[in-house]
Amino acid sequence: MKILNPKISLVLLGMLGCFGYTGAQDLHFSQFMNNPLLTNPANTGFNPDYDFRVGGSYRNQWWSLPAPYKTVSLWGDIQINRESIPNGWLGLGGVLLNDVAGDGGLTSTKMYGSIAYHQELGEAHLLSAGFNVGFASKRIDIQNFRWENQWTGKFFDSNVPSGESFAFSQIGYLDIQAGLNYAYFPNENVYFNAGVSLMHLNTPRESFFSEDVSDNRVPMRTTAFANMAIKASEQWIISPNVYYSNQAGASELVGGLMAQYNLSGGGETQVLGGAYMRAGDAAIGMVGVEWNATRLTFSYDATMSNVKNFNGGNGAIEFSLIKFGAFSTRTPRQSRCPSF
Repeated sequence: MKILNPKISLVLLGMLGCFGYTGAQDLHFSQFMNNPLLTNPANTGFNPDYDFRVGGSYRNQWWSLPAPYKTVSLWGDIQINRESIPNGWLGLGGVLLNDVAGDGGLTSTKMYGSIAYHQELGEAHLLSAGFNVGFASKRIDIQNFRWENQWTGKFFDSNVPSGESFAFSQIGYLDIQAGLNYAYFPNENVYFNAGVSLMHLNTPRESFFSEDVSDNRVPMRTTAFANMAIKASEQWIISPNVYYSNQAGASELVGGLMAQYNLSGGGETQVLGGAYMRAGDAAIGMVGVEWNATRLTFSYDATMSNVKNFNGGNGAIEFSLIKFGAFSTRTPRQSRCPSF
């Protein structure tokens, strides 16, 4: 399967060099903290201050290259049974993912439904467990590929058979994830949360070739994260975050800090800023605003690896929008996280 184009080959080699350390094979967002259900299914309904959330993200990666990666996520979750379960509640949620990449138009669409149980342990501890089940679909436009035996010496002749043994242009499979979370609320000014999850527990088969040619399986992926929120004053909340993922020997480590600044008495209006590093790959800057429980953030990945020789340092741009909400019929409760 050789593609006869030296420039494209060099770009691909650069990408693979980057992926050797950071490129977990699954879709990912730099703003992992704004895609909680993708990070860990135990995050479903894990929102001590609100009853529900809805959000979405858009990521455009390596747009300066001929075939950029474009990823969109839509998600939402809600708390239920808060009044009927002593010191606990259930979370229900769902995620829709779509990604388009490469000259072959590799399109991935994934839909997940998730559930989690959250139990308070005393006044300062919260333990959560969750899982999700979904369906993943992938398709490619085989006619858009060009192969070595189609090269005439001057151009690619798509009328010449490729000689490749593709059996399918579209595939689908069931996908299962599970995770655990722990949160600690020592006082109203400090919050700590950490979790671990296992993705693709059923190691589904994913291949465009027949089973006798390739029985490729999606390997399990381990994800871990830790967040803190520290209320430094009535104007500032500081939130360090770290995220780690490992899949089939490829790992991703992202860490940094986000700060929220209060522009109004009750925190209805805030501005946000953050700085993160993806080890061995990119520096990430983030800015945003929150108004009446609606948060909009923008981030930019500046490539630091050798891929910058091909993409000019333009790693990715990413937007995230989240709406938080509470039902007036619910019993009021004191905030468990630092807030203005």
